[in-house]
Amino acid sequence: MKAELITIGDEILIGQIVDSNSAFIAAQLNKIGIEVHQITSIQDDEAVIMKAFDDAASQVDLVITTGGLGPTKDDLTKKTWCTYFNDELILNDSVLAHIKDIFKKYVTTPILPANRSQAYLPSKSIPLYNRYGTAPGMWMDAKNCVFISLPGVPFEMKSLFRDEVIPKLKERFKTPFIIHKTVLIYGLGESAIADRIEKWEDSLPTFIKLAYLPSLGRVRLRLSARGTDEAVLVNEIKKQIEALHQYIGDIIRGYEDELSLEEQIANVLTSHQLKLVTAESCTGGKVASKITEIPGASSYYLGSIVSYATSAKNDVLKIPLDLIEKYSVVSAEITEEMAKRTLKLFGADISLATTGNAGPTKGDSDAEIGTVFIAIATKTKVESFQFNFGNHRERVTQKAVNKSFELLMDHLQVNVLTKAS
Repeated sequence: MKAELITIGDEILIGQIVDSNSAFIAAQLNKIGIEVHQITSIQDDEAVIMKAFDDAASQVDLVITTGGLGPTKDDLTKKTWCTYFNDELILNDSVLAHIKDIFKKYVTTPILPANRSQAYLPSKSIPLYNRYGTAPGMWMDAKNCVFISLPGVPFEMKSLFRDEVIPKLKERFKTPFIIHKTVLIYGLGESAIADRIEKWEDSLPTFIKLAYLPSLGRVRLRLSARGTDEAVLVNEIKKQIEALHQYIGDIIRGYEDELSLEEQIANVLTSHQLKLVTAESCTGGKVASKITEIPGASSYYLGSIVSYATSAKNDVLKIPLDLIEKYSVVSAEITEEMAKRTLKLFGADISLATTGNAGPTKGDSDAEIGTVFIAIATKTKVESFQFNFGNHRERVTQKAVNKSFELLMDHLQVNVLTKAS
């Protein structure tokens, strides 16, 4: 069972928006055993759309398009469907009633003819209910293929896909099971990991594939198993993960489909009633942002000070200028001061601080570009760590963020979890 995803819209081709819809759809299809053969982005042009349909239908069983369903003249998907499937637009009363209801409840302007036109659908198509918008999706069985058209607005598309498309696909197609398990690894690069697990990797069953997904400061190992017996796949994946721990258990930090490293930290802090604060310089608030993405962060996270400029370290954190001049802003001593003073300012239990030279210039420090210091302070001690994350600004910043969480989890493991047990 293969699918092709086609995104329709000039705004994607000129880089004005990013195609996040395809990533979502691909992930959802994969969960029900449908393999995405190809993802294509095309312009709003009838001839281009029809050619894309022909090319896709000759290779796959399912074609899903997003975009081109709006009420304006540049949205051509429905008209193109009529041309391609030799069909005509007819009024769908239930869609029109839904449009009227949306305008009555949420829109202050009157319904325009362009809005009413969205209730006209190809007569051979099956409407897919869009609870959050005025553009319904469409389903068509034709040319030995299933064609599905979805709105391009992400939150509308996601709801419609979950509620309408997935159930119909499960009814329409019998698909194999595809089981994924992604291991999160911090602190070691992909080449070093591959060297350590070579024997394990070579012994994997033929129906399990391993993929290395490196990013800045961490590596994800994805195991994928495909077959007709779900229980067998799940058990074998579990068995292989247990074996993997014998090789790299010291650097495994969790699993992507379970708890992220940030969520694991949140659980430890919450269960032990510990309060965390952060002081950031080179990471510019990115550590705080990752923490506050987790629901309920306010129960353990008190806040952050982004003392990006040297003056902020002096004015806000009250680090003496003579100390800054003596050691420079990018140093173990200043990072430790940031952590200690933020801890005291907020009255927290644990404080994490970052400072460094992300580049492209050295700024107020002579430290080499890529140099980063991370400090962790408690009421009884403070320790700092020095790294060099290269010479690319984004790389340095993101690796510093990932390393911050890795060090914080290590600290909690040694000083909280181990002592508690």
